[in-house]
Amino acid sequence: MSNEDSANEAGHVSGGGEYDASPVAPAPVAPAKLTERISSLDFIRGLAVMGILFANIIGFGQPMNAYMDPSLFLTPANDPGGWQWITQFVVIDGKMRALFTILFGAGLYLFMERAWARGAGRMLQARRLLILLAIGLLHYFFIWKGDILSSYAVWGLVALACINWKPGMKMFFGVGTYILGGLAYTAMFMGMQTVATMDTGAKAGLAAQQEEMIGYKDVEVADGLVEAAIKQAGDYGGLVAHNFSEHLWDPPLAWLSVSMETWPLILIGMALYQWGFFSGGFDRRKMQLWGWIGLIGGAAGMLAIGLATKAAGFNYFATMTAFIGTSAFPILPMALGMAALLVVYSPGWSGWLSDRVRAAGRAAFTNYLGTSIIMLFVFHGWALDLFGELNRPQLYLVAVLTCGLMLLWSKPWLERFRYGPLEWLWRCLTYGKMFPMKR
Repeated sequence: MSNEDSANEAGHVSGGGEYDASPVAPAPVAPAKLTERISSLDFIRGLAVMGILFANIIGFGQPMNAYMDPSLFLTPANDPGGWQWITQFVVIDGKMRALFTILFGAGLYLFMERAWARGAGRMLQARRLLILLAIGLLHYFFIWKGDILSSYAVWGLVALACINWKPGMKMFFGVGTYILGGLAYTAMFMGMQTVATMDTGAKAGLAAQQEEMIGYKDVEVADGLVEAAIKQAGDYGGLVAHNFSEHLWDPPLAWLSVSMETWPLILIGMALYQWGFFSGGFDRRKMQLWGWIGLIGGAAGMLAIGLATKAAGFNYFATMTAFIGTSAFPILPMALGMAALLVVYSPGWSGWLSDRVRAAGRAAFTNYLGTSIIMLFVFHGWALDLFGELNRPQLYLVAVLTCGLMLLWSKPWLERFRYGPLEWLWRCLTYGKMFPMKR
């Protein structure tokens, strides 16, 4: 996900080719490159961290399953026809996470370039990722169950074993594994949807399977209602206890469930960085052309899936198929298209807003975790007690205000300090020493 200072700066860009079995590290980064920044990384990361909030806001303010199935809102969703659901599905869902993951891969390789330049090796990166894993687990059990940090840490460690692959090999395995994962999840969830909604009178042998599917849904929905009651009661200790007693093994299961998305996208991000995708190594006109093709084509695919889900009545299993299965195929070209267009256009964007978006991206780790902490105060019963009270438009308003807060604090903070607060902490823990904070 996120970045410490060195994971935001530009480094030496390597070439392409086949797998390199040599254990020798790449050539050291030139000193001038150690302080050069890739502005597009900051800008894209800033947009992604705010976009992720718009994707997550439903899970913050309503039961987690309401993120996919709007019928599970505890209050009327105020979304006539489901068009707000479709708009979020087309514009936000999956794309921001994909962008974040691709950037995480780019940052992972960038960090290694800087480590190699200082004579360090993969163990430093492994230490950094293990610290991220610990932070992610704390986030999951004590703040919010929508954590993505621990998955990034686990699959970042796996990707670290592939660090010496040439970028062509990384891209080949990244795209190939991602497509295989999309096919597997589509087949699985389409099968679940078919069984759960079919007339078992014609297929009597499937009655037991249908009952099992419905039972799975009922268990998930019931658990969401239990958590909702705990949050509304303001019982923070009870919520943590519930997370440990009922969801202790959910993080490892989540790591497995996202394996064929997260690991491939990390590899793709590393390959793109090595090829100079984020720093002007690609032809500008081709990036514009393929960027628009990916963005428009991906959006058209997402819209088609969204309309099919609407036609199915936004039922529980149809939304699962859309979110976890079929959407994988348009998400990748759309995310890559967005990245390409932002790389091309964002360097020319100046002014107070673009500068603040870049600052939000430089402090993305703090902004991501800080958002979860703010939402504790907004929604839990011991604070503002708004959990289950806000409809979809009202939740979007909370997201807008929180994004405004990101833009408000990040730039003045980074004008006075070298790092965001959590970026500084992560850096200190990684290197085992205190770094100066003030500029």
